[in-house]
Amino acid sequence: MKTAELQKQLSGIGIVPVINIEQASQALALADALLAGGIPLVEITFRTAVAAEVIRTLTRRRPNMIVGAGTVLTPENVKAARKAGAQFAVAPGLNPKIAKLATGLGLLFVPGVATPSEIELALSMGYRLLKFFPAELLGGVEMLNGLFAPYAHTGVAFMPSGGVGPANLESYLASKAVAAVGGTWLARKEDLAACKWEEIRKRCAAAMRTVRRIRGVR
Repeated sequence: MKTAELQKQLSGIGIVPVINIEQASQALALADALLAGGIPLVEITFRTAVAAEVIRTLTRRRPNMIVGAGTVLTPENVKAARKAGAQFAVAPGLNPKIAKLATGLGLLFVPGVATPSEIELALSMGYRLLKFFPAELLGGVEMLNGLFAPYAHTGVAFMPSGGVGPANLESYLASKAVAAVGGTWLARKEDLAACKWEEIRKRCAAAMRTVRRIRGVR
């Protein structure tokens, strides 16, 4: 999948569930809750030891999902994500070494940025889909819109993450800078621990109703 195609799909969905999963046995139940809520997309973070196993399970058992790897910080993370079948990888920052390795392995990479200089570095390396993190602490959607203005003509788009939730989801989705938002509120660690699949489904469905209302998609 090319970056432009991924960006189009992300924009169409509007929300990327960012998941810190600790039990690989929950992978399919999680995927089914997300799918039932209308979100065929997930980012499994490498903050837990089972990330690669979960990604492998989802790419093999739920081929109708777009599965990405998050918190990709090391060469080992990149290689594990690629081997497991991840379709994209996301990092909180921009490490040129990690970015080049991911691209060299054929893994679509979404680096994190927080400043104009980092945006320009990412653009110079050929990246047009960037993570804005931590979004709310950096100034939220107003800051993102301000950063976006001088670079809009480059085709850059952002995946803001960090502090995004139901209370501010609308403002982010309405921004021309945003391809999709990354959110941990859809399936929190405590929800996974308690197997609250129906609650996760309901949150996803509510979020997708907001996407449809704001962006006019079906």
